[in-house]
Amino acid sequence: QVQLVESGGGLVQAGGSLRLSCAASGIIASINAMGWYRQAPGKQREWVASITSTGSTNYADSVKGRFTISRDNAKNTVYLQMNSLKPEDTAVYYCYAGVRTTGSRYVKDYWGQGTQVTVSS
Repeated sequence: QVQLVESGGGLVQAGGSLRLSCAASGIIASINAMGWYRQAPGKQREWVASITSTGSTNYADSVKGRFTISRDNAKNTVYLQMNSLKPEDTAVYYCYAGVRTTGSRYVKDYWGQGTQVTVSS
């Protein structure tokens, strides 16, 4: 019904940058909040950033000042620009979106498959 496709993950050296993208497709009437979680090996999944439909953003303290979340509503896409990357940023990054599908009055969260980000020291 709704699919989120992520791209942009990879291997980068400490101090470098990556830009993650997540595009939603399907029978979409509207998208509310979008955002990102991450999960490092052996650790609990951690919320990273979110952005509302009107562009209001929030960030985890661990990434504030380094990461920037944005969205392109025309493309149903959310981005995560990651600068000044640190080894502790290494994780699988998952995007999510609160989607109201056509004909429904309810908003449901959908998740991407995850993309690996590895930061070497």
